[in-house]
Amino acid sequence: MGDFLRRRIVTPIVALLRQGISPDRLAWSLAFGLGVGIFPVLGVSTPLLTLIAISMRLNLPAIQLVNYLASPLQLLLIIPFVRVGEWLVGAPRQPLTVSAGLEILAEGAWQAIVVLWDAIVHAAIGWIVIGPVLILALHRIFLPLLTRAAARAANQKRADPNRPESS
Repeated sequence: MGDFLRRRIVTPIVALLRQGISPDRLAWSLAFGLGVGIFPVLGVSTPLLTLIAISMRLNLPAIQLVNYLASPLQLLLIIPFVRVGEWLVGAPRQPLTVSAGLEILAEGAWQAIVVLWDAIVHAAIGWIVIGPVLILALHRIFLPLLTRAAARAANQKRADPNRPESS
């Protein structure tokens, strides 16, 4: 697992820093990618993150990489976001299970939207309250890590100018 994380996440991020992307811009890219990547409505995060990346001039490949990697987490958090949304609006708890949701999805996307509309709205409301705070917190976590990684990459490059970029 450690080798996978290094090859698929750490190495590409360090490469972006070496290409001159600022740690702040990259921190925002990663924070939005993860924060919006867990938005509990399937099919929304990729186009939404594309618009965010373009409008805020963030790194689209980094945002979409994190969005892609967040997919399992997105699925795990759908029901918790529904519960938060239900609590926020004072709605009664809907009887939701993963297996029932998969059965409804098997009937088709449109049928799932019709049947699960209240749950979709509650999940979105839950994310609207939690998501922005999460994105800000993630930026604050990622920024010092990326600043140190950029400094380390710059020091390595100065120490050995013949060193290949993809180390």
